[in-house]
Amino acid sequence: MSELRDYEKWHEHYADPESGLSWRLRTVQQYLREALDRQPGPIRILSVCSGEGRDVLGVLSEREDADRASATLIEVHPQISQRARDAAAAAGLSNIEVRTTDAGSTDAFVDAVPADIVLLVGIFGNISDADLERTIAAAPQLCRPGATLLWSRGRDREDLNDEVRAWFAAAGFTELDYATRDTGSRPALGAMRFDGQAQALIPGQRLFAFVR
Repeated sequence: MSELRDYEKWHEHYADPESGLSWRLRTVQQYLREALDRQPGPIRILSVCSGEGRDVLGVLSEREDADRASATLIEVHPQISQRARDAAAAAGLSNIEVRTTDAGSTDAFVDAVPADIVLLVGIFGNISDADLERTIAAAPQLCRPGATLLWSRGRDREDLNDEVRAWFAAAGFTELDYATRDTGSRPALGAMRFDGQAQALIPGQRLFAFVR
C-alpha cells in the first residue's frame, strides 16, 4: 500500500479558486442546492469521508430553511473533524452531528441512514477497484428511495468512471447529471437518484480502506 497523503495539507488547495478541489466544491454545492430545492420538508443528509464539511455546511449556512435539514458528517481524522464541528457551531447549525470514526465500515452509519442526500465525495479515487465496486453495491443501504447521491472520482490516472456509472445503474440508481473538468486531476462528479427498493443497513460490513 502506498503512503497516505497528508490530508491536512491537502485541504490547503481550497485556497486556490482555480484548483480542481475548489471546482469540485463549487459543483457539489450546486448539486446540493438543487437536491434541497427538489425536496420540501424534513431532510436527512449523510456525508461520508466529509473532511471539514465545507460542501454541506457552506450550503446550509446560506439557506433560510436550514433548520429542516439534519446532517451526519463522518470523518476519521480528529483535527479535521473538529474543524467541521467548529464550523457548524460558528454558522449556528444545530442539527449537525460530526462522527470521528472510520467510514469504511457500515458501523459508522448506524442511526444515520436511510438518508435523503448522500455524499460519497473524495473517496473513489483513493480506494481499490474492488472496494469501489463493493461500496457502490452497498450504496442502496444508505439511501431512502428517491434519495440524491453525489460521487466524485478524478480521471488523472485510470479513468474508470464509465464503469462507476454502470455499477450505480446496476444498483438501482438513475443518473441526473455528470460534470467533468479537463485540467489538473481531471475531476468528475456524478449526481444520481436512487430508484431502487429500500435496503436495511448491514452492520459490520467492510466497504473500503484508503490506499492513498
